[in-house]
Amino acid sequence: SLPEITSSKRIHMADYVPSGVPFYRGKEVIERAKGNPVSTELFITQAQYQEIKRKFGSPQDGDILLTSVGTLGVPYFVEGDGDFYFKDGNVTWFRNFDPGVVSKYLYYWLTSPETQKRLDEVSIGSTQRALTISALKSLQVQLPSVDDQKSIVDMLDAVTNRITLLRETNATLEAIAQALFKSWFVDFDPVRAKMEGRTPEGMDEATAALFPDGFETSELGEVPRGWVFKPFGALLAHSIGGDWGSEQPEEKNTVRVAIIRGTDIPDLQNGRDNRVPIRYTSEKKLSTRQLQDGDIVIEVSGGSKDQPTGRALYVTDDLLKRFDCPVEPASFCRLFRPVDRATGVLLGQHLRFIYDQGKTWEYQNQSTGIANFQTTHFLEKELVAVPPDSVLNVFSETVRALVDRTVISQIDELSHIRDTLLPRLISGQLQLPEVADAH
Repeated sequence: SLPEITSSKRIHMADYVPSGVPFYRGKEVIERAKGNPVSTELFITQAQYQEIKRKFGSPQDGDILLTSVGTLGVPYFVEGDGDFYFKDGNVTWFRNFDPGVVSKYLYYWLTSPETQKRLDEVSIGSTQRALTISALKSLQVQLPSVDDQKSIVDMLDAVTNRITLLRETNATLEAIAQALFKSWFVDFDPVRAKMEGRTPEGMDEATAALFPDGFETSELGEVPRGWVFKPFGALLAHSIGGDWGSEQPEEKNTVRVAIIRGTDIPDLQNGRDNRVPIRYTSEKKLSTRQLQDGDIVIEVSGGSKDQPTGRALYVTDDLLKRFDCPVEPASFCRLFRPVDRATGVLLGQHLRFIYDQGKTWEYQNQSTGIANFQTTHFLEKELVAVPPDSVLNVFSETVRALVDRTVISQIDELSHIRDTLLPRLISGQLQLPEVADAH
């Protein structure tokens, strides 16, 4: 039988405060389940939280939260004392487990393809699907012994923890690249250091010699001597809207392609589930849209009131090798092809920086409920600090080495192993001794 299933106390808009205990809706739970940083504008006071916790309890170590409205069936396993609360109706709370149930095993059971299919089958609603508590209570769980549940959890945790460690390594490499970009191209730290007679920090003598020791005033603002500000569009050799093709081969659409959507960008950057759709397009459209190493895919339509358009993906050969067919951007995205490889590395970091800073909001407009990126305006007005080739090449080589050291392929391989093992272990098709023999 399933454990106690409940929902949280309803919080009213008047209860929200500017800061305090984070108040999660379904989307925050989804981000937390993915291991992504979570930002919320909704909070309740510590006093409110303690009162709710006293009366109703709060998510504790070993509990499970499951999204139950909209994006259904995303489970989150709570580790440690809950430091947040969540909205009634959007998230279902599993707690107070029977002694015969290992809660982490139930979490993995919820993530299995067969259970996900079953959750979809028992959901209700047409325009917006929902999982009711009664529907969840109707589910039957085949439980092995507690010892076997623990062994299965240990095995799946070992792979999951390795994936988490690799993602953290990637995040560190990306942070280093962004820190270098900000230092050189936003704050101009090496130039300011030389102006003050100091040696730029963390830089060898040969590299330091490439930077000027002062600024000059241009029509577009203060810039290091010998550098120029250029519109983003002036640094592109090719730009074109994406494609969507057809679900099945047709008379013109005969070429099988993978099409990257805006929603796929964070997953591809983080080595998460690859849900990029496979479709069919024409040779003519593919000829101008097929992605290659050094290209940039930018999301130009979509977004939400909390998330601007402008998410961007820097394309590498390693990323393209994850697919067994050509790759192109989706129709709500756009292809940017820089004038050369070194400039592409700079533009990729520039786009990531301004997105994280929230600057892409400035290039967005709203029409018919959908946010659109003002591409033409952006290409003309967004300025990029461009140094002499000597500095650009050093930056490009350094950052590209960091990009190429990311371990997305290892994450893909381990994710595939975990996703292959999980349903077979959960269903009992694969016994633990067999797994031990295989390793």
